[in-house]
Amino acid sequence: SKKKKVENSWGLWFVRDVTRFCAVLQSSPDVVLLHKLSDYDGNWSILPALPRLASQYCQTSLWIVFLEEETNVNLHNLLQVLSKFNTRKEWFLGRPLHDDEPTIIHHYAFSEDPSSFSYPDFMAGWALSCPLAKRTAERVNYEPPKSDFTIDLQHEIALYIWEEGRGPALTVVNEFCSELQRLSSTGDCATTINTFLSACGNPVQKEDVFVAVKTCQRFHGDRVPLVKQTWEKDAASLEYYSDFTDPYIPTIHLGVPNTERGHCQKTFAILKRFASGVVTQAPWLLIVDDDTLISLPRLWRLLGCYDPNEAVSVGERYGYGLSRDGYSYITGGGGMVFSRVAVQNILAGGCGCHSSDAPDDMVLGMCLTTLGLPVTHSPLFHQARPQDYVKELLARQSPISFHKHWNINPVAVYQHWLKEPNQRRAHSLTKTREEL
Repeated sequence: SKKKKVENSWGLWFVRDVTRFCAVLQSSPDVVLLHKLSDYDGNWSILPALPRLASQYCQTSLWIVFLEEETNVNLHNLLQVLSKFNTRKEWFLGRPLHDDEPTIIHHYAFSEDPSSFSYPDFMAGWALSCPLAKRTAERVNYEPPKSDFTIDLQHEIALYIWEEGRGPALTVVNEFCSELQRLSSTGDCATTINTFLSACGNPVQKEDVFVAVKTCQRFHGDRVPLVKQTWEKDAASLEYYSDFTDPYIPTIHLGVPNTERGHCQKTFAILKRFASGVVTQAPWLLIVDDDTLISLPRLWRLLGCYDPNEAVSVGERYGYGLSRDGYSYITGGGGMVFSRVAVQNILAGGCGCHSSDAPDDMVLGMCLTTLGLPVTHSPLFHQARPQDYVKELLARQSPISFHKHWNINPVAVYQHWLKEPNQRRAHSLTKTREEL
C-alpha cells in the first residue's frame, strides 16, 4: 500500500542505515537502523549516535560498518576484506572521493589543493574499527564539530575523524565498489550501489503540485525569464511572489516587503495562501527560489512514493546544532516540498518568524522538529550548482534540482542535467524544423 511506502520512505529509504558485522564468519550481523536507535531525529548525522553505538556494540564486535539504503552487500566478501586489518588499531575504511576544485558545500576546505583530502563515498559503504569508534565517541562528548551546520556529512565525518592530522586519514578499500568503479568481473566487491530511482507506482499528476516561486523586482528582468525559458512550462499551476506587482510576468505582491536574506515572512505568507484553498486545492506545495533549476517530471515521480494525506516535507536535508539537540531542515534553494497536511500542521502549530528576514528554511525546520514531524531527505535535490558536487556522484543520479546561477549558463545546466530525454528530443526536432 502507499501508506506502507511512506513509512519506509521516512525510515529505511531516506534515513541512513547502520549495519554492525560480527568478526566471526559464521555469525549473522546485527542490523541497526539509525532512525530506530533512539527518538532523536539527528541520529542521521552519525556523531550523535556514535556513543550509543560504540558502547552498545563494540563490547562484542570489532567493526561498525555504515551503509546507505542504496548499498548492496556481499557479506562473505566484506568479512574477507575486514579480516585483512589488525582490529586492535584505529581504521577508517572506505572508497575515496575528493574535490576537483574548492566548493561552497565544503566551506572551500583545502582550497589550495582540494584533491589532497579524501572522504568516503557513503553509498559504497564505510567502516570504523571499534578502537577508533570508541575514541571518537568519547571525543564527541567534549569536542563537538567546529561547524554547527551539517551539510555534506561524508566530508564532515572525514574531517572530524582526521582531526587536522592527529587522527587517521581514510584508508582506501577498493572492494567498496561504486556503480562506476566496481570489481564485479572478478567477484571481489564487498559492496555495490543501486542507482535507480525507486519505482513507487504512478507519478502524481502535474495538477497535484502547486509551484510557488519567490522573487523580487530586482530579478524580474533576468532570473524570471530563465525560469520561463526552462522549467515553467511543465507546471500546471504556478505563481510568482514578489515585492512588486508586474502584470506581464505576472507577479503577486503578498504585502510583504523584500528582504536581502531569509525571506521568512514571505514564505509564511505563501504557506497561508496555499492553505486557504482559494488559489489551489492541490495536495502538494513546491517552494523554490527564482534561481532554482528543477525537473518537475522527476519530482512527480518522486512524490508517487509519499502519501499526501500525511504530514510530508521533502527536500535536501541539512542540520543545525545536531551534536547538541539541534534540528534538521530542508534547505530552501534546492526546493522545499510540503504536503497540504504538513502546511496545515505548521500553521496550526503556532510557528512563525521572529523577524521578517529570518532564514525561512531553518525556521520551518525548527517548527517541524517542535511539532514532531519528519524532515525527509532526498539526495536528488541540490542546494548548489552541479560543479559544487563530485562528478561521479551526480552521474549516478537523475537529479531533481540545482540552485544558483553564479558563473554558469543556467539554460545549459538545465538542458544537460534536468531536461528529460524525451524533452531533449522534442527540442531537437523543433530546432531542426525551425532551421529547415
